Amino acid sequence: MKSDRRGRFGFDAPKHKPIEASIQWAAENGFRYIDFQADIPPNDIAAFDTTRVRTVRNLCETHGVAIGIHPSSAINNAEYVPLMSEAVDNYLYANLELAQRLGCGWLIGHGGYHFGDVTQRRGAAIERIQRLVARAEQAEIVIFFENHNREPEHAEIHYIPHNVAETHWFFDAIQSPYFKWAFNVAHGHLVTEGWQGFLDAFGVENIGQVRLNDNTGEYEIHLVPGEGTIDFVDLFAQLNNRGYEGWFSLGFGNDADKVRIRDEFAEYLAN
Repeated sequence: MKSDRRGRFGFDAPKHKPIEASIQWAAENGFRYIDFQADIPPNDIAAFDTTRVRTVRNLCETHGVAIGIHPSSAINNAEYVPLMSEAVDNYLYANLELAQRLGCGWLIGHGGYHFGDVTQRRGAAIERIQRLVARAEQAEIVIFFENHNREPEHAEIHYIPHNVAETHWFFDAIQSPYFKWAFNVAHGHLVTEGWQGFLDAFGVENIGQVRLNDNTGEYEIHLVPGEGTIDFVDLFAQLNNRGYEGWFSLGFGNDADKVRIRDEFAEYLAN
């Protein structure tokens, strides 16, 4: 049924809008999943007292909407400098604790970034995600680990993991039912192997969510599908053929764009 297909979509909540309002909008427009960031008002971590936590949980239960927290990728999970490294851990644990209080189903994970010191940053990032997953197992919250975007060749920083080889670093080192892949299609479109290469390498069995927006294959930008060069018809055909039955997070445009593209993509799921 069309309604069932539409129910496989969620979105990145606007940072300026209270999460309660995003849940209400999702319910009114047939979305079932929301990623939100808990860094700045009105949704900063400190803003969630006992009363507000109860309100959010009740809204989610009433409307059948699942939520998860998407920590900032500007926080470097590959940090190894003393004091700063502890601060990064504390940031992640605070987000995980809030996710548990709110009844979230997932927390987005990032590898971090390096400045040419790849080996040291790689080790720090893997160890940090291992620690996070260990805590997530206790909290029964799944970490959805995202493949990052490629930065220009001469940029000072470079995200990890941004390609298939680097993504293997993490999934080869960490095996847990609480460690799944947040497949960012647009990020995959920026590297030589393309999003197709990621699917060939990792399949669909461990995908927690598929993240969708468009770009031209040149640099990171969140275009509305149809404004860039990603072949979404082929993407959905590949996911259907491989048996993907999970959900999709839309990270682009305004409210009207999300509803329009969601309805278009829902038709692709029928093919």
